[in-house]
Amino acid sequence: MDLLIFDLDGTLADTKDDIATAVNLTLKEFGLPHKDPSIIYGYVGDGVRKLLQRAFEGQPPGSYERALKVFRQHYLAHLLDTTRFYPGVLETLDHFKNKKKAIATNKPLEYTRKIIEGLGVEDRFDLILGGDSTLHLKPHPAIIREVLDRLRIAGDRAVMIGDGVNDILAARAAGTKSCAVGYGLGRVEDLLSENPDFFCEQIKDLPSMFY
Repeated sequence: MDLLIFDLDGTLADTKDDIATAVNLTLKEFGLPHKDPSIIYGYVGDGVRKLLQRAFEGQPPGSYERALKVFRQHYLAHLLDTTRFYPGVLETLDHFKNKKKAIATNKPLEYTRKIIEGLGVEDRFDLILGGDSTLHLKPHPAIIREVLDRLRIAGDRAVMIGDGVNDILAARAAGTKSCAVGYGLGRVEDLLSENPDFFCEQIKDLPSMFY
């Protein structure tokens, strides 16, 4: 592999608690009841609009649109409260220092950059794209194709690494390999049912899988 493309939430970084905090603070401003964080974790992966649509399910149509602005304020204030890289991430990035590396996430680019810069690793990636960097979110292959085009890497020389079914489907549609990770937000049985090209229990297993 000449290029490793990483998802962010649930793959590189454990972001779920800060997301849940921002969602609950948003619900509070709308006078809505607090949700158990474990429920909110299940809303993550399809972009911020879907996140809030799910959190505001049953509320008047369009209310989640207003919530987007409220959520942004809260998430920008809290997105580095507890968010940290999973064990082994930094060592894995160092191992692959001579390979191209990119982030392709459904999280908006503003939040993605703030997290990556806040954790001090922006210089370890050749390209960072978010959910608003192309017209479509994963599982559409647009974001992966954009990475391939910008970094001038053939699809069969790249692998998309992620914790969600969306990552596997997007990789397949873009013509890259897929590697599912079993420690993130996605359910292992759901990931395996999509037949990813590779599967790893821990990110530190990647150096033994790709060269």
